[in-house]
Amino acid sequence: MSNFAFLSASAPYTLFAPACLEAEKVLAASPAMCAVGCRKALELAVKWVYAADSSLSPPYRDNLQALVHEPSFRFALDQRTWGKLPYIIKLGNLAVHTGRQVNRGDAVQALSGLFEFVQWLDYCYGTDYQERQFDEALIPTAIIQVDERRVREQESLLQQHEAEIQRLQQQVALLSAGYTANKPRHQQERSFNPDTLSEYATRKRYIDVDLKLMGWVFGDSVREEVEVSGMMGLPGQLGKADYVLYGADHKPLALIEAKRSSVDVNQGRQQARLYADCLEAQYHRRPMMFLSNGFETWFWDDQSAPPRRVSGVFSRRDLEKLMLRRLGKRKLTEVPIDEEITERYYQAAAIRAVCDNIEGGFRKSLLVMATGTGKTRTAISLTDVLSRAGHVTNALFLADRTALVGQARDAYKAHLPDMSLCSLLTNRDDRNARMVFSTYPTILNAIDSAKNPDESRLFTPAHFDLIIIDEAHRSIFHKYAAIFEYFDALLVGLTATPKTDVDRNTYDFFEMEPGVPTYAYDYETAVWQDRVLVPYHNIEVQLKFLEEGIVYDELPDDEKSKFEEEFAEEGQIPEVIPPGEINRFIFNRSTVDTVIEGLMTQGIKVSGGDHPGKSIIFAQNKRHAQFIVERFDKLYPQYHGTFARRIVCDDNYAQSLIAEFKRPDQPPFIAVSVDMLDTGIDVPEIVNLVYFKKVRSKTKFWQMLGRGTRLCEGLECVDGQDGAYTDKRRFYIFDYLGNFEYFRTDRRGIEGSETESLTQGIFIKRVRLIHLLQSAQHMDYHPWREELVHAVWSQIKALNLDLTSVRLQLEHVERYGNRERFHFLTEQDKYRLCRHLSPLVYMDEADEYAKRFDNLMYGLMLGMMEATPSFASYTNRLKKIGRALENKATIPQVREKMALIKALNEDDFWASMTLAQLEDIRKELRGLIQFLGGERKTDRETDFTDAVTAIKEGDPLNSGEDFRDYRQKVTQYIQQNLHHTAIHKLTHNLPLMQADYQSLSDILTRELGTPEDYRRHYQDLPFGLLIRRIAKLDHDAAMAAFSEFINDQSLNHQQIEFVKKVIDYVEHNGYMENLVSLMQAPFDRPMSLHMLFDQERQMRLLKIIKRIKNNAEWVAG
Repeated sequence: MSNFAFLSASAPYTLFAPACLEAEKVLAASPAMCAVGCRKALELAVKWVYAADSSLSPPYRDNLQALVHEPSFRFALDQRTWGKLPYIIKLGNLAVHTGRQVNRGDAVQALSGLFEFVQWLDYCYGTDYQERQFDEALIPTAIIQVDERRVREQESLLQQHEAEIQRLQQQVALLSAGYTANKPRHQQERSFNPDTLSEYATRKRYIDVDLKLMGWVFGDSVREEVEVSGMMGLPGQLGKADYVLYGADHKPLALIEAKRSSVDVNQGRQQARLYADCLEAQYHRRPMMFLSNGFETWFWDDQSAPPRRVSGVFSRRDLEKLMLRRLGKRKLTEVPIDEEITERYYQAAAIRAVCDNIEGGFRKSLLVMATGTGKTRTAISLTDVLSRAGHVTNALFLADRTALVGQARDAYKAHLPDMSLCSLLTNRDDRNARMVFSTYPTILNAIDSAKNPDESRLFTPAHFDLIIIDEAHRSIFHKYAAIFEYFDALLVGLTATPKTDVDRNTYDFFEMEPGVPTYAYDYETAVWQDRVLVPYHNIEVQLKFLEEGIVYDELPDDEKSKFEEEFAEEGQIPEVIPPGEINRFIFNRSTVDTVIEGLMTQGIKVSGGDHPGKSIIFAQNKRHAQFIVERFDKLYPQYHGTFARRIVCDDNYAQSLIAEFKRPDQPPFIAVSVDMLDTGIDVPEIVNLVYFKKVRSKTKFWQMLGRGTRLCEGLECVDGQDGAYTDKRRFYIFDYLGNFEYFRTDRRGIEGSETESLTQGIFIKRVRLIHLLQSAQHMDYHPWREELVHAVWSQIKALNLDLTSVRLQLEHVERYGNRERFHFLTEQDKYRLCRHLSPLVYMDEADEYAKRFDNLMYGLMLGMMEATPSFASYTNRLKKIGRALENKATIPQVREKMALIKALNEDDFWASMTLAQLEDIRKELRGLIQFLGGERKTDRETDFTDAVTAIKEGDPLNSGEDFRDYRQKVTQYIQQNLHHTAIHKLTHNLPLMQADYQSLSDILTRELGTPEDYRRHYQDLPFGLLIRRIAKLDHDAAMAAFSEFINDQSLNHQQIEFVKKVIDYVEHNGYMENLVSLMQAPFDRPMSLHMLFDQERQMRLLKIIKRIKNNAEWVAG
């Protein structure tokens, strides 16, 4: 049996059917290989669709990411089905390219998504279509042998040759006319329901509650079972719309078609349209449409956009706003960009790119712009354009730090003084302002708490028309995703360094092809081409202790004595203090003094060279930061404690210190910070940065670097390269922890995974245990499983349905609020509980130490049941806790459990360990862990002599992000390399040799991009002609080519003027593409070629024009 068995019976599906069957078959043996197989099967099925459906537009690149993101393909699918495709691709990439484990639940989700896609394919194009449901029980259980290394290398389970794939695609393409023609009829006659849910009796109650939450009044602004006449265009044909929503003018604004979740949404759409037709005929205004089953709501204004999923029905005020927008909205191309706000060309280009994206029907845009290039200013101008065009009334600006919110509000106030503004971080502003500024948690709370005078919700789903996400690489992916699920708004992300981590991918969030943002402006272009940022000069210093640690045997005798006094415990002297402990627990004076003195003596100075300019030292932790300031004051008492200050988030008056640091000529000149100044501070006068901690996140590294990139005109500087000068030319980076070297080796770095709370972790582990304990071999543990079920189910039942974050997951809350659902959990049940509900639940447990112990013990149980390496790790942690508790024997509660505590470190105790024993340990010891709380390594100040072992300067690091448009890179390269041999020959009309052509090929298809990039932008244009288009033809070379005419004394004035026109044309265009151009303007007046020249001269002129073009096309010899 197989979920994909129906594909075998259909010969047209030969291209992808075997891959689908094989992916399912291999699940029992290897979930990871199943994921690889799903990705390949999806790729083949998508290619089948492109071959079969001539209405789709093939993208510029024939890879899976480009294929699924192509607009004509994406909008052809139901959006719920399309939304599953990136997951399949991502999981397949995970299985092929990383060492992370893919579990069975992940692979089953991928199989389910693949099944839904091929079911949609069959629904649209198949001849014997029938509705089918994915059934986990049909997955084959036999374990087959899989060569995982081979599968990873070829990224496919099957050994299909490209030629065979292309042959099958061609066979499908031969039948595409029929497939394309039959598709609309199939969609009208057939039913396709993505991820069908069963009907819930509470459906209507939820719709009614949603309407009331939005301020709708039953019997007044909303009416049920409204009779309409003229269904399907037939006079007198009656129908009843489930709900009709009315405006203040008593005309319908929208209707709601309430459907069972088991009924195809397409049927609901057609029915809604028919009702809308009737209401439009009656009221002379077309209402908008909502489709809802109580858990899922779709909005459709068929005059402006395709249907899209929303969090709920809109308020009357929002629908009236959208209705007015139909009349007042202008094309974005017609609205000029305010040049007083947008001061640089790339900012205008970014705005136009977003506008084009919006006009193309996309609601999410991502701008990747180097730190310091004016992202906020771009956002302000974009807001202005969208506002003046009538696309946006209310906008929300989100940032993750208070300082960023304040800076953004100030910038908007300066450039858009007539726009009403509100910061949700204060209570002084009017919350009905058009432009609202907030942090993520503040707006999430405000959704539920902010009310209108009538107690209806202020921030309704359609309240904001635009949401700008500042630094979109941070917290948007999981923790605050509910904000973007709730609001139905255009999203514009601003970031300098998007994440490409497979778990939290910026491009996935914005539904874009990886590496292809809406617009990008990189650091190198900003520094070296446009010079809107200053470059850095890096000084990499190795200190012995930070590289090797403090080694006892290598210390001089007098320091060995100090080492023994400081670190000897119970007669034992450690051989080495590891480098990882220095600056975390061990604060060594010599190490810190070396860093401070390096900044003070070698850093860029101001005030005539008297002292370093504004500088930031990035410290390891708050204690380290404080120690740096203390050492500075010891070394430089003449500055009276004001020159260097610690600025960390918990300090009183931190914002006041930041304000003082921003004052150009006033102390403090050195800010010592941990994380607070990594982003969100804009001080153009910063000329020195000190990396005094390890940074392994590429995002964080470049954000920190961005603190120094701003231009600063008029700043008088002194440095070791240029001496004294005016206007900031560069900034210095002192790196003491090998950060530059690390990113030279690993350009991507390590991005931290999304942190889950203790409560979430415990919930997930309990769900996994419930799933594992339902097998026959664990029937003895049924009572314990029931305890776990009760704990999980109780957390779900305790959720507050009034909270927006909970209501967004209503279908899952309702589903698993039914305890019978836990009788048997499928892999999909486990996935939904962990993915959708675990972030919502909470625990009343006040003892955090007990919760941590529960989390550890549940992990230990899972390690035992799944036989994973984590079992040994968890076991060692439990033994360590046992040893620590043995040292607390004087505490009565601990002494009472001492027999069990001592047993934890006895080998015999573990020889026959069972799950029941582990659960007993959890229950018996969880209350004792509080007695171990607060223990940590003691901070120590030491004074051992550190030494500089190596210094390297001026070796910059490539940003690792190359977003410049290929055309821009090609143009820039050609313009900057006019003396390159091949380019010089082309601009001087000299024939190319084979070596010249190969050189151009390497540059255009290897160095600057790929052959696919070239074909995408320039199709089949020969390299030489492209060079000529960009670099033009040298004037003297053009004159030389036509010298026989120029020097011909027999030509009259009109003939000479004609030849000059030809010379001017080929000089500025590089060549003449078509000789027909000679019959057109500007060559046709006052007299044409045929009238000016005899046959022989015409042929000579045409021969010269052809030769000029041929010299750029042909290779000599």
